[in-house]
Amino acid sequence: MKVLLRADVSGLGKRGDVLDVADGYARNYLVPKGLAMQATPGGARQAEAMRRARDLRDATDRAHAEEIARRLVPAVITIEAKAGGEGRLFGSVTPADVVEAVEDQTGLVVDRKDLSLDEPIKTVGTHQVTARLHADVQFQITVEVVGA
Repeated sequence: MKVLLRADVSGLGKRGDVLDVADGYARNYLVPKGLAMQATPGGARQAEAMRRARDLRDATDRAHAEEIARRLVPAVITIEAKAGGEGRLFGSVTPADVVEAVEDQTGLVVDRKDLSLDEPIKTVGTHQVTARLHADVQFQITVEVVGA
């Protein structure tokens, strides 16, 4: 069955795509949840409008992400945390802590879900946090953890 996606569906496609899917998948999952509708000749025009809107929104989101990256890459974000004598932290620095420090020090708002740490930060020193604000924009944020 040919369907027109009304929303982004992970592993299937993006809003405005016309796809051929199994009848049962469309009838039992996609259509009842409002994620898709059956493709019709008039739906092709609607699909084109959805794709244009998606492309425009994607371009503005990418420009916004690149601007944030341009401002954050040269910055060093300082986070104070309680530490023992050997530089080990009592606890760890989480992505939520990094987001709060970024907002306090630069005024930029970043979602914690966009940040990824290979492992929790548990020592004093300089660490790199990967930020992925857009599918095409990924960069490193330098975080300096100092003992308090």
